[in-house]
Amino acid sequence: MADASAVTLSGTSDFSQSRLESDSLGAVTLPADCLYGVHTWRAARNFPLSGRGLAQEPVFLDALLRVKEAAARTNRALGCLAPDQAQAIIDACRALLDGAHRDAFIVDLMEGAGGTSWNMNVNEVVANLGLIALGHRPGEHRHLHPNDHVNLCQSTNDVIPTAIQLAAWSHGDGLVAALNRLADALGARAADFADALRLGRTCLQDAQPMTLGQAFGGYASLVRRLARQLGALLPGLGAVPLGGTAIGVGFGAVPGYRERALAELSALTGRSLRAPDDPFDAMQNADALSRLSGELRTAGLALAKLAGDVSLLASGPVGGFGEVTLPPLQSGSSIMPGKVNPVMPMTLAQVGFAVAGNDACVAMAAQQGQLEINAFGPVIASRLFESFALLTRGVALFTDQCVNGMTANRQRCLDHLLASDAVATALLPRVGYARAAELVKGARHAGQPLLDALEQAGVLTRDEALALIREAAMAPNGAAIGAPNGVAVSVPHV
Repeated sequence: MADASAVTLSGTSDFSQSRLESDSLGAVTLPADCLYGVHTWRAARNFPLSGRGLAQEPVFLDALLRVKEAAARTNRALGCLAPDQAQAIIDACRALLDGAHRDAFIVDLMEGAGGTSWNMNVNEVVANLGLIALGHRPGEHRHLHPNDHVNLCQSTNDVIPTAIQLAAWSHGDGLVAALNRLADALGARAADFADALRLGRTCLQDAQPMTLGQAFGGYASLVRRLARQLGALLPGLGAVPLGGTAIGVGFGAVPGYRERALAELSALTGRSLRAPDDPFDAMQNADALSRLSGELRTAGLALAKLAGDVSLLASGPVGGFGEVTLPPLQSGSSIMPGKVNPVMPMTLAQVGFAVAGNDACVAMAAQQGQLEINAFGPVIASRLFESFALLTRGVALFTDQCVNGMTANRQRCLDHLLASDAVATALLPRVGYARAAELVKGARHAGQPLLDALEQAGVLTRDEALALIREAAMAPNGAAIGAPNGVAVSVPHV
């Protein structure tokens, strides 16, 4: 496996074929030009779990590299690192951030070392790239050491939570943008559908007259609220434990390191980062990430409900509601010719279910942290990052391949409304509850639409009834909810 994961470097053809690296457990043989070292080699063998390594989580890997660059800049400024060593680390981080040698990051995202193997994978690759820049061979760590130099004034326990929070913030920005774009698309449908009178339903039973635009205006409001509430949580991730080293006391970091490192990292990331109110709390607890995961669960399940509504509205085309038509994307059956399923709403619903499961995992991992640190950062990070990825991609697909191409079946909406006893609600101002209930009962007994019964009984003409229905579907200010700039709802003469 080491041979397959070795990184070939230009200008190293004069190196020997292999090198020996040792740690407290013994020596291992690595290809001479391999960028990772003994710790990564062991971790790759110990944790072949998910099949996803650091290289497959580029946002998190970038966050780790920026932490290392900020540390090198800080250590150089404080006189802890020789200028050439610091510059070699900085240049290595920059090259890796630009996309070089990503195949050297092979530690599984579900590693069981509390993040130490992630940290060492980065330390070793950065050190070996720095060694090459300084004119040395990978593994000649007396000139630039993964622990003594790249990891100077740091520990896994403050580096990894800091990088997780930075990565989560970046992922959050992407999801907020995707949610706002979906809200815009739903708002556009609300405006398009503002003139479509339809039957509102509660408990899957006929309820009151409304417009399709009102329904989609509600969906747009929901999604915009989800984006706003998620966005409000993200700045809280700026309180990071960098500089607390192993347990919060700061032992292992020189005076002034924390403040300078946070300033450097803020400049590199464009984020407003700060020390936590209590460094021990920041090391002991993962509640900020658990709270964020809970917000993703809320968003995921709310979107699943929205997707379910869209599936119901599009159901049919004969035996269901059939009030909206979704873009046909693929055949829906291997045996029923012509069947087309609501695959995008079904996809978004499944995303919500998966995110809820991930949140349960994050909650358990946050609770299981012991004493001075939470060693379950890997599973928290892997589940959290997956939730972000699923939601961001799922929302984008739902927006582009479903909502943007959705159309209203206005006549079907109106037919359902006018055939329902629910129009009786609109009669209350004219005839009162008891009389309306009597008329509904009589229409049902006669097996005829209520509007026909009203006209036959001389209570209301059809046009008068339609006028009351229009009025019932209007907001108190006389504008249709979901209609732009007070556009009135129009109903075809039936």
